Amino acid sequence: MPKPTKGPRLGGGPAHERLLLANLAAALFTHERIQTTETKAKRLRPLAERLITFAKRGDLHARRRVLAVISDKGVVHKLFTEIAPQVEDREGGYTRIVKTGFRKGDNAPMAVIELVLEPVTKKPSAKKAAAKAEEKPAKAAKPAAEEAPVEETEAPAEETAAEEAPAEETTEAPAEAAAEEAPAEEAPAEDAAEDAK
Repeated sequence: MPKPTKGPRLGGGPAHERLLLANLAAALFTHERIQTTETKAKRLRPLAERLITFAKRGDLHARRRVLAVISDKGVVHKLFTEIAPQVEDREGGYTRIVKTGFRKGDNAPMAVIELVLEPVTKKPSAKKAAAKAEEKPAKAAKPAAEEAPVEETEAPAEETAAEEAPAEETTEAPAEAAAEEAPAEEAPAEDAAEDAK
């Protein structure tokens, strides 16, 4: 017989297991933190995260899917209105399991399972950080003439000929034209200043 892959069995049968996990999920969403055995916590985690994912969707079908598991409408309402907005930016990992030692009576390993409701601080990935580092020197290397605002005027015949030329020449032509136009614009301003004196 093949070994089941979903984890240790809880309770007497499948129906009891579903009810047990549904009650644990309801308690988790109500109190946001519960203490249980390590085995139950590990089995509860995928169910709770799936229900939170439905709550993040927020539509009627998702609410009905959650109500099929948790029958308490008050708990479902809290899940959709309070918990889901707090984990909206989080892309998974809505629960945390912390081992707390062993139970005194039967020495069962105990754990606390809790919701992770802290705001997410996204760290830039290594690829994005490297791309930003490459962009900064490229921006600094641009000449000042290109960064200065250039007024658009009617295109002379030379520029229209440059537009029809291959792509290699067009990249050089606007830079040269911008460098030539910048001093030309400053000269009338100086003449106007001398006339005012």
